[in-house]
Amino acid sequence: MVHYLQTYWWVIVVVLCLVLYKFILRFLFGMVIVPEDRIGLVTKKFVLFGANRELPDGRIVATNGEAGFQAKTLAPGLYFGMWVWQYEITMEQFTVIPEGKIGLVLSKDGAEIPTGNILGRKVECDNFQDANMFLMNNGQRGRQTNFMTAGSYRINTMLFQISVTDMVRIHESMVGIVTTLDGQPVEAGQIAGRVVEGHNNFQDFDKFLDLNGNRGLQPTVILAGSYNLNPWAVQVEETPMTEIPIGYVGVVISYIGGDGKDLTGIDFKHGNIVEKGSKGVWSEPFGPGKYPINKYTMKVELVPTTNLVLNWAQARSESHNLDKNLSTITVRSKDGFPFNLDVSQIIHVPTTEAPKVIARFGNMVNLVSQVLEPTIGNYFRNSAQDSDVIAFLSTRKERQESAKEHIKKVLDEYNVNAVDTLIGDIVPPESLMKTLTDRKLAEEQKITYETQKQAQETRQGMEKETAIADMQKDIVKAQQSVEIAERTANATVKKAEGDASGVKLAVGAEAEATKMRALAEAESTRARAKADSEAVKLKADAEAERISKTGNAEASKILAIGKSTAEAYELAVTALGGENFTRFKITEELSKGNVKLIPDILIGGNGQQGGSAMDGLLGLKLMEMMDPEKKTTTQEVERKTKPEVKPKSLGSSGKTE
Repeated sequence: MVHYLQTYWWVIVVVLCLVLYKFILRFLFGMVIVPEDRIGLVTKKFVLFGANRELPDGRIVATNGEAGFQAKTLAPGLYFGMWVWQYEITMEQFTVIPEGKIGLVLSKDGAEIPTGNILGRKVECDNFQDANMFLMNNGQRGRQTNFMTAGSYRINTMLFQISVTDMVRIHESMVGIVTTLDGQPVEAGQIAGRVVEGHNNFQDFDKFLDLNGNRGLQPTVILAGSYNLNPWAVQVEETPMTEIPIGYVGVVISYIGGDGKDLTGIDFKHGNIVEKGSKGVWSEPFGPGKYPINKYTMKVELVPTTNLVLNWAQARSESHNLDKNLSTITVRSKDGFPFNLDVSQIIHVPTTEAPKVIARFGNMVNLVSQVLEPTIGNYFRNSAQDSDVIAFLSTRKERQESAKEHIKKVLDEYNVNAVDTLIGDIVPPESLMKTLTDRKLAEEQKITYETQKQAQETRQGMEKETAIADMQKDIVKAQQSVEIAERTANATVKKAEGDASGVKLAVGAEAEATKMRALAEAESTRARAKADSEAVKLKADAEAERISKTGNAEASKILAIGKSTAEAYELAVTALGGENFTRFKITEELSKGNVKLIPDILIGGNGQQGGSAMDGLLGLKLMEMMDPEKKTTTQEVERKTKPEVKPKSLGSSGKTE
């Protein structure tokens, strides 16, 4: 083993040199090798002689070769003279800022930050990679306004401390409200700084400070996007954009700006309306849309420009909720009855008048509570006390029109148009309603009874007309019977006249008698038919007039019959003569009793044909007693074989002529 060591000792020396070459070169030549992904941080241990042996008071990083942390770093490469006993070299990785991030820089050394400021201002230093330049250019100690964006940097960490943070992102339909933490104080009387342009949405904060930007709330907002904002200098609050829906306008109330000129004139004494950009109510409202409004410096009051319905009713409210605190109006009538009524009021705020409404009331809720609610409530309370409940109900339409006119005049003074006033449900007291209902039912029953009475009268008239119509056929039948009787009588007369002509020579007296009888019968039939017709007609009238006319109808009938009989007898007497009519009637009565005037067999007392009548009658009677059946046969044969000869007129002696 010793032999091998003596023989190959130089190999061991070479291996050690290869392993420890950096230390050997550093010790022999002061050589330092800095890798490509590193930087060398230098600490000088001592200075043997010279003016810059110690650091100035308050400094911790040396810029002129003083002992201590050195501002100058060693970039990747080969360096000599960095003796191990005088310099300490620390290898540090590059500082990497990822995508979407920024690097905030805190300087541990530098000049003092001026009083009133909290951030060190930007100086030329190659993005903080040249610490010596930073200090030589009076870079300030503390948090820096400048920052590092995404990338790799050779940062002297003995001077700079790097903090990585996220970029600021503002989402769609959102705005960023900015508050700066450094800058000039805000002007007296203002709540936000003045508008400053040219700082690239606060990403160049040094430019903002150079333009004398104010610390605190900023009137300018940032829109959707990603921003490299230093959170030590700028704080951002993300809030939704102000949306004005269709059917509304947005009246802007600005809390910042100069005192603008009042545009309303001397007649409007309820606040100033100014032009856009001034402090106060802007004269031009925003139309429907989305607006990047800073809610801390401006307020947008929505004013509906369509017809707006407000309901004074329980558990009923529109979508705008302006009437959510309104309720049914309770009033008291002149007669002391309390009752409730629902009211709906339709209003319209013109676009050009919306700023005046907001300047006067502040918002639409105040308009409803301060004007509409007391105006409408008091009007109907006063109106109800002028009449009783029933009169109020009956004059609802007139009161609605009166309310419309009154409320329109009132709202015109407040730059609001009253479109219409509508009275809804009216709820009188229950006891009064029962009284009204009972009264109405009684009136309706009265009308019903009157209608039923009229119906009964109409029905009675209809039944009377129906009875007359039903009896009309009997009247027509009777009239037809009269005509038939007349025609029958005429036919009988004609026939009698014809028969009389045929047997005029043989039976002149009999034909004359037949004619007279036919005429008499015709007249009698005509009279009876006429009387019957009158009787039927009178009967119909008697049926319609009921029992009251029955006696008169009967009397008229009897009188008519008697009169007709008398007229018939009078005509017969006139035609035949008094004696002939008497003979005719006796003959007629004898014929009705079936008494033969001329016997079938003449029996004479002396055997001669011309015996006395008494002898004939006695003979005939004797034959009937002897053979009763022969009576009928003899009569039939006699009727067929012999012509019927009427007896001649009787003389005064009672004998046949």
